[in-house]
Amino acid sequence: MVRLYVINSKPTPIHRTGGGIFEAPPIHRTGAGVFGVVCMVWLVQNGLHRFLGSVWVVFFLLHRMEYGPLHSEALIGFAKESGSDERGEMRKSAANAKSDNRWLASNPSKRWGEAFFLLYTPFWLTLCLGIVVPFKLYENFKELEYLLVGLVSAVPAVLIPIFIVGKADSSKSWKDRYWVKANLWIIIFSYVGNYFWTHYFFRVLGASYTFPSWRMNNVPHTTFLLTHTCFLFYHMASNMTLRRLRYSIAGLPPYIRFLTEAAWVLALSYFIAYLETLAISNFPYYDFVDRSLMYTVGSLFYAIYFFVSFPMFLRIDENTDDKWSLPRVAIDALGAAMLVTIILDLWRIFLGPIVTTPESRQCIAQPGLAWFSEQNGST
Repeated sequence: MVRLYVINSKPTPIHRTGGGIFEAPPIHRTGAGVFGVVCMVWLVQNGLHRFLGSVWVVFFLLHRMEYGPLHSEALIGFAKESGSDERGEMRKSAANAKSDNRWLASNPSKRWGEAFFLLYTPFWLTLCLGIVVPFKLYENFKELEYLLVGLVSAVPAVLIPIFIVGKADSSKSWKDRYWVKANLWIIIFSYVGNYFWTHYFFRVLGASYTFPSWRMNNVPHTTFLLTHTCFLFYHMASNMTLRRLRYSIAGLPPYIRFLTEAAWVLALSYFIAYLETLAISNFPYYDFVDRSLMYTVGSLFYAIYFFVSFPMFLRIDENTDDKWSLPRVAIDALGAAMLVTIILDLWRIFLGPIVTTPESRQCIAQPGLAWFSEQNGST
């Protein structure tokens, strides 16, 4: 009998019989999204002395995803009697089991990219919500310090995959790698969101930034950077849950599938918007006229971003036969951003602001778009 053991994981036996090999149920990584949340909570609670540990965890788990139980002999113990042919059959069987996981993308490059962005999440969450906010380091921050926090959080999401190349990406040109496409889509979408849609938060939701910062169109540069990391995490989690949902309801009539998926997108979007608003409630320099209304109604307004973006972002390289070029990715992100802009402005015109401020009183009557009449000395 030959047994396969995976370090730091539940043993998965592979039995040899006279006629061949059959494998025990594969290890499914169905808890990837939950894992990210658990890591966030645990690392936040443990604070500064766990920060470097979180960095190590990211690299270790990323290594395991690519060279771990399904790919590395360093983590696999075979009995000496296992021949090379049998070993190859075992690897093929394990790889097929991995591709059958309905939470993970069938495209290897996309699967690696989603895993990387999820595993990177505890790093920047620990920095922002586990160190800067609970220890109130922001009280001594000036423009430069706020900018550095944003850079340290966002830049590694682009730099790390350049130096740690996934096995699936090693034979691909950089422009064909999923992590490049995902970063490009989110960069465009989050840039539009900050540059334009933040002014809807000012006028419709009564939000304001009061911390010292260098700004563009009266929006702090730091928020451009932090939004990128947040949106990467949100969209990776959305990809996995939508993929699993589609597999679960594949046998239902088309209209039932559509309604079910739409309901899930609405629910997940609102949940994420609400959770983010709640998570930053301890940061006093992102303020609201009425915080309770922001939690409930304002989160619905914010969720409009994701009503559009979640199903559109999932389409990138989801079908292995439909390859996305970088120009197509950019056009798709701009199209999603335009649709969100239209919906937000329809809210401004027909529903109006949720609070009363000098700016909000002009909100409904103001022609054009929300940022056209801003008189705030933006730079």
